Amino acid sequence: MPQTPTTTELGLRQAAGFIGAYVDNIDLAADLDDVTVEQLRLALYKHKVLFFRDQHLDHAAHVAFGQKFGPLAVRAREQDTDELAPFPQILTISPQLDKQLVGADYEAVFRNKWVTSISGWHVDASQVVNPPAIAFLRAEKIPAFGGDTHWTNLVAAYEGLSEPIRKMIDGLQAEHTFWPAQQLDPADPVEKKALDMIGNKRMAVHPVVRVHPETGEKALFVNPSRTARIMGMNPVESRKLLELLFEELTRPQYTVRFTWEAGSVAVWDNRSTAHLAAADIDHLQDEIRIMHRTSTVGDTPVGPDGFTSYAVAGEPLIEPAVAGSSPKETR
Repeated sequence: MPQTPTTTELGLRQAAGFIGAYVDNIDLAADLDDVTVEQLRLALYKHKVLFFRDQHLDHAAHVAFGQKFGPLAVRAREQDTDELAPFPQILTISPQLDKQLVGADYEAVFRNKWVTSISGWHVDASQVVNPPAIAFLRAEKIPAFGGDTHWTNLVAAYEGLSEPIRKMIDGLQAEHTFWPAQQLDPADPVEKKALDMIGNKRMAVHPVVRVHPETGEKALFVNPSRTARIMGMNPVESRKLLELLFEELTRPQYTVRFTWEAGSVAVWDNRSTAHLAAADIDHLQDEIRIMHRTSTVGDTPVGPDGFTSYAVAGEPLIEPAVAGSSPKETR
């Protein structure tokens, strides 16, 4: 008789007061049974981000693990190296690879042009009409120090607001683009190339508060890096309200900080968190840092009043095409 798969004991350990948990006693490269995957999913919804140490994932195992949580999206940038060509779902985040492929570390270019000290906080691809739902980031090579990542709980941030503010923002919408956090100079050749490379290919209008499709929780759905303006407000009103919301969602009590090691993996719910990469990595010019990320194709956000996000420009996230077919679009 075939044996019934044994459910893994996750060994959850809380990482911070409002967000994050470490998961022990699990091998993400193993063929996890459905019950264990569901345990991980429920733990993710509760803690918003999960941390795993000492994992041994190659690209194929990374993709296989992520696909247990939903269809994975095509990576956000062209990285058609021999290593990555078979894995269009994987985005490699590495200054060394960026310099090799496009001639500059554009992540550092953007960080050096932040307009405020919190500009780096972002929800992945919130300028897209269906931002990623769940993200999976693994560390292959890490410097001896530096390059930590912070996450913040956007549900807790919403709940921390006063009732009058919550009632007001429940019915508001905001425009998201790639550029609100940076002021790049088109007269500078490197910055001009960044502007031309990114452009405004994707823009979307989202509810300021989104309802999580699985838990029903309300979460702030604005972020300093991608949210350009509140719709229907004049520029002063929009700026002042966004400043208030940005200050709330970046309060230290809602955050957790993770120090990477080779073999570490973080999994986060992109619908209820924002995150920040520590900019100190830009000072470690001679250090090798190689990270790999996949993300599930997201649903289209919906607000408490029923407002549904819409695209201003660009295409939604899609799955990679299967040989002989067109790419799949998920809404």
